[in-house]
Amino acid sequence: MIVKKLDQVPSQIVEMEGVLGASRQLVLGSPDGVPNFSLRVFTLEVGGHTPQHHHTSEHLNYVISGQGVLVDPEGVERSLAAGDFAFVAPNELHQFRNAGDEPFRFICAVPKQYE
Repeated sequence: MIVKKLDQVPSQIVEMEGVLGASRQLVLGSPDGVPNFSLRVFTLEVGGHTPQHHHTSEHLNYVISGQGVLVDPEGVERSLAAGDFAFVAPNELHQFRNAGDEPFRFICAVPKQYE
């Protein structure tokens, strides 16, 4: 068994095209010997966002804190706040954006090849 505290997991700035003010923590994944899935925590600073992107696997998300939006393939923004869950289907174009005045933090569960 593995037990971790989020504030003890190192944070890395996400550096890729289309990203602004994002960092990532790999809470549970391959380095821990987790066989199938990874839990990552993303923090989007005020005004921050992920790129518009898609991939072959689904995302399962849970909002920890802050306010954000999940942008769907048609550009429709769906509001997200602490306690909300969101599912992104495989190959679905999507983007997360901070829509508030404090950091927007969410858990993203994916197959471990997407760590």
